[in-house]
Amino acid sequence: MANIKSQIKRNKQNETRHERNKAVKSALRTSTKKVQTAIADGDADAAVARQREAARALDKAAGKGVMHKRTAARKKSRLAKQVNATSAA
Repeated sequence: MANIKSQIKRNKQNETRHERNKAVKSALRTSTKKVQTAIADGDADAAVARQREAARALDKAAGKGVMHKRTAARKKSRLAKQVNATSAA
């Protein structure tokens, strides 16, 4: 345990941010799974809607620093690719 006041504060801030980041990442995984489920069901309209929501959530996470912007872009691209393949078929 730290004795320095600034380090005690830093530890509390890090813990708060860690919990917030965990919640955001969990929500992102849920949103991408919803897209996968819509694709598996063959519902193209629902898949497009879910993909749009997931892309927005990924952009927000990248903007807040939860994940890197290129990581978010890669995940968005892969989701879009899967949704486009479903709607084309």
